Amino acid sequence: MERITVTLAPERERTRLLVMRGPDEVLRGILGPPSEMHPHAAVSLLEGLSLWHQQPLSVVLCVGGQSRGFELGLCDALGLGRRSLHYEVGIVVDEPHQRPRRLGGPGDFRALRQWTALERMR
Repeated sequence: MERITVTLAPERERTRLLVMRGPDEVLRGILGPPSEMHPHAAVSLLEGLSLWHQQPLSVVLCVGGQSRGFELGLCDALGLGRRSLHYEVGIVVDEPHQRPRRLGGPGDFRALRQWTALERMR
């Protein structure tokens, strides 16, 4: 049985939801904004999906930028994802793409950056 992954992206005017089983989409939806939801709505939704599929869920909570992820009640006081019998929440920080800072100076360091990237992949 393939793991169910639920991705939640709360924003100011809506909350996007994507549920996947392996590479396949199971459910996709647009929910209301976090500011208008019941405090236990996200937890109840995840518990219901877990019970429906009869397995624990992997939850990806996208925060940052326009996100309002901490209003969903899926994080603890330190901002870490909660874990329960029905789900485990991982946090993804969605920040605008910025060009990496490069130091000026002599020489071409492109090859060294590539080697560093290859080493990180190990």
